[in-house]
Amino acid sequence: MTAHEIDYRIYGEEMQYVEIELDPHEGVIAEAGSFMMMDDGIKMETIFGDGSQNDSSFLGEILGAGKRILTGESLFMTAFYNNLIGKRNVSFASPYPGKIIPIDLTVFGGKFICQKDAFLCAAKGVSVGIEFSKKLGRGLFGGEGFIMQKLEGDGMAFVHAGGTMAKKELLAGEVLRVDTGCIVGFDQTIDYDIEFIGGIKNTIFGGEGLFFAKLQGPGTVFIQSLPFSRLAGRVLASAPQSGGKNRGEGSILGGLGNLIDGDNRF
Repeated sequence: MTAHEIDYRIYGEEMQYVEIELDPHEGVIAEAGSFMMMDDGIKMETIFGDGSQNDSSFLGEILGAGKRILTGESLFMTAFYNNLIGKRNVSFASPYPGKIIPIDLTVFGGKFICQKDAFLCAAKGVSVGIEFSKKLGRGLFGGEGFIMQKLEGDGMAFVHAGGTMAKKELLAGEVLRVDTGCIVGFDQTIDYDIEFIGGIKNTIFGGEGLFFAKLQGPGTVFIQSLPFSRLAGRVLASAPQSGGKNRGEGSILGGLGNLIDGDNRF
């Protein structure tokens, strides 16, 4: 194996974290901001590029960093190593309520495609790169643009799904239609495209956007019930307006209630 062989345990229900057990000289890479805690004796190192150890040359690091810029991530990742004798643990937490999904890349043929913000951490040696869409419609209307992340290697990786996670095993030719933001990831055998919802009423009044993601098997698909964009939108919608009052929050009368209690600013 080129990736380090790590053991792990996932704790919690709504706000999960994953604990990685590192043998001597084993390591794990993670996105900045996901670190939770670690045992004494683990060394933390900021690394340049995509975290793989397949190409350690300066040019290889530059190319790896360039890939991360295209996906909107930082130039750097964080690596954690156990440099002592005996096992040590390091833990990484979910960014918001949901589930942590362990991905054994050997099961997925060495490659797994996921949304740009889904990756949490992985064994040292796993490459975190980019997956370009070759289809114009998918690139323009797919919600994730022309670029998604791809995890490559033969080790363990961990991705995060918001809310409740659904795992679908699609047979050859079987089709699943999904809201574009609800996709967590899928394996390389899945054919991914965009499909117009159709119908004037659906388009104008449906409130579900103009396009579905069309996923065709064979392969495995992971779906999330609460994309971060949807969560953020609900939080912003319920945030207090200027003046410190939320417009009708908790009131049966809504805006009319504001008139009654003296706040007539709409």
